[in-house]
Amino acid sequence: MKEAVWRQMGLTDEEYERIKTLLGREPNYVELGMFAVMWSEHCGYKHSRSFLKMFPTEAPWVLQGPGENAGVIDIGDGQAVVFKMESHNHPSAIEPFQGAATGVGGIVRDIFAMGARPIALLDSLRFGPPDDPRNRYLLSGVVSGISFYGNCIGVPTVGGEVAFAPCYSGNPMVNVMCVGLLEHGRVQRGRAAGIGNAVMVAGAPTGRDGIHGATFASEGLNEASEERRPSVQVGDPFREKLLIEACLEVVKEDLLEGMQDMGAAGLTSSAAEMASRAGTGMEIDVDLVPRREEAMTPYEVMLSESQERMLLVPKRGKEERVKSIFARWGLEAAVIGRVIGDGVLRVREGDRVVAEVPAEYLTKECPVYVGRRKPPAYLAEAQAYDCSALPEPADAGEILLRLLSSPNIAAKEWVYRQYDYMVRTDTVVGPGADAAVLRIKGTRKGLALSTDGNSRYCYLDPETGGAIAVAEGARNVSCVGARPLGLTDCLNFGNPEKPEVAWQFYHCIAGMSRACRRLNIPVVGGNVSFYNETGGKDIYPTPVVGMVGLLENIKARCTPGFKAEGHVVLLLGETLDELGGSEYLALIHGVVAGRPPRLDLDREAAVQETVREAIARGLVEAAHDCSDGGLAVALAEMCILGRMGARFHLEEAGRVDSLLFSESQSRVIVSAPPENLAALEALARARQVPFKVLGSCGGRALEIMVGAATVVNLTLEEMEGAWRGSLAAFLEG
Repeated sequence: MKEAVWRQMGLTDEEYERIKTLLGREPNYVELGMFAVMWSEHCGYKHSRSFLKMFPTEAPWVLQGPGENAGVIDIGDGQAVVFKMESHNHPSAIEPFQGAATGVGGIVRDIFAMGARPIALLDSLRFGPPDDPRNRYLLSGVVSGISFYGNCIGVPTVGGEVAFAPCYSGNPMVNVMCVGLLEHGRVQRGRAAGIGNAVMVAGAPTGRDGIHGATFASEGLNEASEERRPSVQVGDPFREKLLIEACLEVVKEDLLEGMQDMGAAGLTSSAAEMASRAGTGMEIDVDLVPRREEAMTPYEVMLSESQERMLLVPKRGKEERVKSIFARWGLEAAVIGRVIGDGVLRVREGDRVVAEVPAEYLTKECPVYVGRRKPPAYLAEAQAYDCSALPEPADAGEILLRLLSSPNIAAKEWVYRQYDYMVRTDTVVGPGADAAVLRIKGTRKGLALSTDGNSRYCYLDPETGGAIAVAEGARNVSCVGARPLGLTDCLNFGNPEKPEVAWQFYHCIAGMSRACRRLNIPVVGGNVSFYNETGGKDIYPTPVVGMVGLLENIKARCTPGFKAEGHVVLLLGETLDELGGSEYLALIHGVVAGRPPRLDLDREAAVQETVREAIARGLVEAAHDCSDGGLAVALAEMCILGRMGARFHLEEAGRVDSLLFSESQSRVIVSAPPENLAALEALARARQVPFKVLGSCGGRALEIMVGAATVVNLTLEEMEGAWRGSLAAFLEG
């Protein structure tokens, strides 16, 4: 082997020696490429695998946990929900439109590879400050890519989040979640079962696009990254729509033993994973793989990441029926090999064997690294910051308007108005609420979906921030009346070879795991994205949670806008003096420091249970999570969304800015008819949940009094102008 070829492919010298030891010989060029992509961080989870075992993954309602294309959860009546979230950060930094579009295509294929019809998309996006032209270009391209692909395949993008911080300049986070529905008996697995069965590739022909895309996603970004633009694949959503229908038809006819998306690492990954899961092998002839380019080498065919392709193992004798179904949808399905019993992935070019590697060497022998961990140098000083030394605000109303117009808090209508979130006509609560709600046709039930993250908290205290990400995701689906059933995650971090990043990663997972166990929420799948760094500077630790909840009666759903004049407004939970890590501290004082809010998981569980029961019993008509920007921002949003003012009187207790803008956890604001007040109070007291009447709805302004002083008095028009208009003004000039 030519010296250092393996280094160019992303392998270390030690990894190359390990490969030689496993094989008992030097690998050839094709084999080395296969090892390089499968042992990349993106596919091999080298720095994360040992820590992911901390997550709880089992519950009586979990039908499929981590290890397959997506997680599957029982929702009753013989139905199941399938969901997963993945990142496409590096491709989107280089080519934002296609990077984001193919991110959508890939996660959708993971869902229908399980036999489920995709019914919803959500996203979690992070960029540098929008006053920078490059960041605006990235945001515009990413949103256009997501909307283009999702709209074309007819899957609604129903929710998500968009956040901004300087650490994401040049290295955006593009995390996409897809949700699907299926019947229990139709769950497909990505397994190459049945010795002698045919192996088929279906969908688009194979080209040279995306070769070593998995390796590219396992490196940091720098000035040379722009040269990797050919590693970004090009998607065809119209072909994907045909692929969805063809695959679901062969599933309906029960023609398959296994099915796998061909995503990162292409045919190499799909073949190795399917064989490894089944304990079988696979023999493939690359000459039989349909191609769209001339003179492709076996190396290129095996590593191509061309989009809209699936690998199928049909039941014996069903090959022609599978071909005919795909042909009817205008797609080619070709037999390229067979399942073999010796556990080897054997690649032929006609009569010549060009690669021969045991499948499990590619999937299970990838080295696992547990490096040194240490707290970042900035942490002690940042956590010691004393918020009590801040000057008290002279005009809380003016500060509230500034917060409402902050890109992190302002309405994201500029983003989601580009998405067709009503296609399929199942979206009952769309973007802009605490969680999206979709009806399940033919039942009274609904699904509640949300994505949540809080990178600033994780930067200041990874364990607390990780726990809060889970708690807020669960709180958001609870605020529409749903019980959280499970989550998927995207764990976005910097360079794991740095002890500080390894420390952040470990503690984020520890916090998330603790919250999952207390709230009884299993983790059924997810994705890790490392090496999110630009010029050696890491992003904030950014774990993102995709939460799925179940509404037993969709008619009992709740939304955040105030509903009627005279309704009382109540706070469930307690506001503490906690400005550390807040949007107020960052925006108004230019400081990212302090300790993030504390999280009492017992209190969190009690608040969520109280809210869900109150909604189910029809006691409340509006509910809203109190988080970014604090109490004042949440109240303003409820006024804006309900097109109704309100008047509140808060007891004087310490600093006004803490009272209004603290981001204390485990708080939900609800509004209710006055006659329900006693029942609500009894419900809260039964679970020892703090309960406070804040005021009532009515009028055309938000008025907040603290003690005898009116500290906020803003008209609906003032608040709405700040909240709805600011992001569009940034992005449209």
